[in-house]
Amino acid sequence: MRDGFVKVAAVTPDVRVADPVYNREQIVKGLEEAAERGAKVIVFPELAITGYTCGDLFDQKLLLDRAYDELMEVVAATKEMDVIAFVGTPWVRNGKLYNCMAAMNRGELLGLVPKENIPNFAEFYEKRNFEAGNQEPVDVDITDEDGDEWAIPFGTNVLFSCEDFPDLVIGAEICEDLWSPAPPSIRHALAGATIIVNGSASNEAAGKADYRRSLTAGQSGRLLCGYVYASAGPGESTTDLVFGGHNLIAENGKILAESPRFTGGILYADIDVDKLIAERRHNTTFVSAGEEDYEILPFHLLVTDTQLERPCPTNPFVPQGEEDLAARCEEILMIQAMGLVKRLSHTGCRKAVVGISGGLDSTLALLVTVKAFDVLDLPREDIIAITMPCFGTTDRTYQNACNMARSTGATLREIPIRDAVRVHFTDIGQDESCHDITYENAQARERTQVLMDVANQIGALVIGTGDLSELALGWATYNGDHMSMYGVNGGVPKTLVRHLVGYYASTCGDEALSHTLRDVLATPVSPELLPPEDGKIAQKTEDLVGPYELHDFFLYYMLRYGFPPAKIYRLALDTFRETYDPEVIKPWLKPCSRRFFSQQFKRSCLPDGPKVGSAAVSPRGDLRMPSDACARIWLDQIETL
Repeated sequence: MRDGFVKVAAVTPDVRVADPVYNREQIVKGLEEAAERGAKVIVFPELAITGYTCGDLFDQKLLLDRAYDELMEVVAATKEMDVIAFVGTPWVRNGKLYNCMAAMNRGELLGLVPKENIPNFAEFYEKRNFEAGNQEPVDVDITDEDGDEWAIPFGTNVLFSCEDFPDLVIGAEICEDLWSPAPPSIRHALAGATIIVNGSASNEAAGKADYRRSLTAGQSGRLLCGYVYASAGPGESTTDLVFGGHNLIAENGKILAESPRFTGGILYADIDVDKLIAERRHNTTFVSAGEEDYEILPFHLLVTDTQLERPCPTNPFVPQGEEDLAARCEEILMIQAMGLVKRLSHTGCRKAVVGISGGLDSTLALLVTVKAFDVLDLPREDIIAITMPCFGTTDRTYQNACNMARSTGATLREIPIRDAVRVHFTDIGQDESCHDITYENAQARERTQVLMDVANQIGALVIGTGDLSELALGWATYNGDHMSMYGVNGGVPKTLVRHLVGYYASTCGDEALSHTLRDVLATPVSPELLPPEDGKIAQKTEDLVGPYELHDFFLYYMLRYGFPPAKIYRLALDTFRETYDPEVIKPWLKPCSRRFFSQQFKRSCLPDGPKVGSAAVSPRGDLRMPSDACARIWLDQIETL
């Protein structure tokens, strides 16, 4: 459970209808297997002790008495297990029968959560046998195998809180509760539950699995919680009903794991409770409420490392899967373009100036500008694409810039800046042979000055090219490429820039443009501010600041969820174990954190630009961070890794 990860399991045991003895054996077997795998929260289906489909056999005292005895055997079996388990069972109280989830931990029955919404339609006539559960907890008496008696809470408004990991708070509901207009899980989550468990007996029918899946994912998204759904399996199938054991584990709107139907067995996933808490902190419409109406029951688990099974993408800013990626790329390009459409329309500008270097960022900025001009039905020749060769420009990038401008129909202007920069060097007393930061930044600022002045000449907007990754790391020349009149790439991280350009190359329908774009993608990322070596790029950005796929990975979890360096490092080790050694990952995590803090002053005065994803660095809403914040505690933690 360290770093907020909790392994959960949804178990569909082999069940025999009306055979509590056999069912207890299978439940204990499932408990042992799941506990051995490291699961801490283990959930079984509705009425797993007896089987859901007993019908009027639930009126038989023998079945109910034996169900109680076998349930207590299951409770006893957890004594040496480091788990909290939820098992479906019938329960008699005050002469009425209830459909309950029994919560148990370390040999103790903690509480009983009855089903609140009892169906009485189609194939389900539960009201014939079962009573709707009460919300306000009441005490019921328990007698264990030794004859000892004690009282436990019985009611839906019960939460189970881990004293060893306070953010792990569990609420329970049963099958139809989730399908009702006002599921109890809403109350549970608002009262503090971060994981909802559901023991269910949902039969199979054509199309029902899709709805069940969307319902589970949607509830976890609305409630910003983890959701563990354990359903009855093939052993329950009898008479007119077939059960598929369709188990689901969701987290904040996403299905983490899903079992194949009609098989049974155990489904595992790792729920990140820290991530859920971070989401709730950021979401102002998620308002804590009703905790005073709940009885909070403590339980204990050892805080151990969780062997992660959850998929963690190497490029978290980039959608997974070709179909999703293509759709998302088209959507992002349109968001970028429509932001620029509004700015052009509002200012009355009918022309745009884009500085093109033959690199990725300026390429994307040009493509977005073309898309915006097409939406406005403006002539593409009014896009002025300016290439400004200087000391570091290579023939490869120069030719790509020129070819791109021609292929898109933009007006190409070449304005060499070598002489202007040399005059400036003379003015300030800079030795041209000294290739220091002044040597580099003087070129970047001269380029920006040219773009701004040309825009003034023709009544145009200067379109910014800098991306989110560069802005987060401060890899931009202050008042140089850092500045523009509208920054279309400001919300797009470097790893996503590559995919957007690649998507455009594969869908543009222009063979010449596609060839140029693919060569741009194959060109090393560089500001080209130092002289080439043998005609090739001498200054490779990733050699200086580190691999962008690592930085984007670090930045995603830092910006999106506020994870500390130790957790980000752990995730990176697991995710990049086939790509980077720990000796590579840790050295780049430190400068990423240091630069992120030290370069906030550049982000505090960024030009406007469209937000395209869930993480951004705009000072006007996404990242209201002081420019002089100290990175000490972050850097100190990195030193301990």
